[in-house]
Amino acid sequence: MGRLCVFTRIHTRNRVGRCCRTNYINAMSESGFALFATAIGHCGIVWSERGIAGVQLPEGGEGATRRRVQRRFPAAHAAAPPPDVQRVIDDIVALLAGEPRDLSGVKLDTGAVSDFQHRVYAAARAIPAGSTLSYGEIAERLGGRLLARDVGEALGQNPFPIIVPCHRVMAAGGKMGGFSAPGGVRTKLRLLSIEGAQPGGTTLFADLPLMAPPRRRA
Repeated sequence: MGRLCVFTRIHTRNRVGRCCRTNYINAMSESGFALFATAIGHCGIVWSERGIAGVQLPEGGEGATRRRVQRRFPAAHAAAPPPDVQRVIDDIVALLAGEPRDLSGVKLDTGAVSDFQHRVYAAARAIPAGSTLSYGEIAERLGGRLLARDVGEALGQNPFPIIVPCHRVMAAGGKMGGFSAPGGVRTKLRLLSIEGAQPGGTTLFADLPLMAPPRRRA
């Protein structure tokens, strides 16, 4: 724990609906990063004077998560989180342990995202816990369903997973879409289940594990 970082965004194109990877390099005022343990593994969080600048989901282990943060934020140095950031960490930890939390009021540093991404993330943050929208429904709110692919790409570059709840956004026809976290769609289902969401009118699987079981070799 404990280091400082500055960054600027490098555009990467992900598959539509793949949440939540983006690369960054130096370009802002000083900010800190810290790792913290959760029920799905070690996450990372980056902050600046303007708010939370990024969240990193687990990458298979603490060391892997740290390396991923350092690739996204090459100038990063670990630092003890200030009290407001620690509260966000505590809420994320509680949420991933199965306790409902409202992160809609967390202040974000959106200086490295485009205007369109900002609008998509604001729309995603407006989805109440326990509810879901499709990429097309968000696109419609932003100007038309033809923007659905752009919405999916913006969410696929979401720097703030969990805080910007891309897990609440579904593919067409009630399909899950992607989720770049340990367990993939299982984790997405688990998060939705924690929040009491029932996409498509079916009850989600409350007992799904947070981590996907290893595949058996044939």
